[in-house]
Amino acid sequence: MKTKESIPSYRITDLESSERPRERLANIGAQSLRTAELLAILLRVGLPGENAVQVGDRLLLECKGLSGLHRITYEELCNLRGIGPAKAAQIKAAIELGRRISSEAPAEKPAIHSPGDAANLVKYEMSALEQEELWVLLLDTRNRLVDTDRTYRGSLNSSMVRVGELFKVAIRQNIASMIVVHNHPSGDPTPSPEDIALTRAIYKAGKLLDIDVLDHLVIGSGGRFVSLKERGLGFNSEN
Repeated sequence: MKTKESIPSYRITDLESSERPRERLANIGAQSLRTAELLAILLRVGLPGENAVQVGDRLLLECKGLSGLHRITYEELCNLRGIGPAKAAQIKAAIELGRRISSEAPAEKPAIHSPGDAANLVKYEMSALEQEELWVLLLDTRNRLVDTDRTYRGSLNSSMVRVGELFKVAIRQNIASMIVVHNHPSGDPTPSPEDIALTRAIYKAGKLLDIDVLDHLVIGSGGRFVSLKERGLGFNSEN
């Protein structure tokens, strides 16, 4: 009978050539690979009874998807079966490179013409936050992003947030308009009654200060977000 030590670990090279993630990436492009296959390229080696792609599938299941893998700490990742310090470091380094690419300032200031445009600027980073944070996207007269003010961290509601604080940087930089964004660490972007009350207060303050509050977005997990403006929540006197 074979002992546990005699069972070989599976490598990517043990797969058929047409099924190897690296070869598939070279032939059809990284965007065509499943997330587990991309992880397998980083992992390189599987475990007894599991090839690297299967380890990647299990890792995503245990972490509850790519957003969970984004949130998990290095120490927690090290403790998962088949990972260890070296593989955990490779995975975390790849995630951090992705974050830096997403936040790198483009040569041309990005213009925001829809809630999706605004969400795309922040959702990668905000979806991984373990606490609620409220950011203000400051825009010029052509709706181009001028700056991002990370104003609050912690539980947010209309009684705790000082609305005037949200406008300090906008006033100082003579900003034409702004978009408020905050995240729900639960992953569910459904606006709460407190979110709607806060939106109403911010919108009214913007009217008084002659700064257009274009939207309030709630960022969840898996790329999900909600625009309170699109849903008509907090942006008129009737709601």
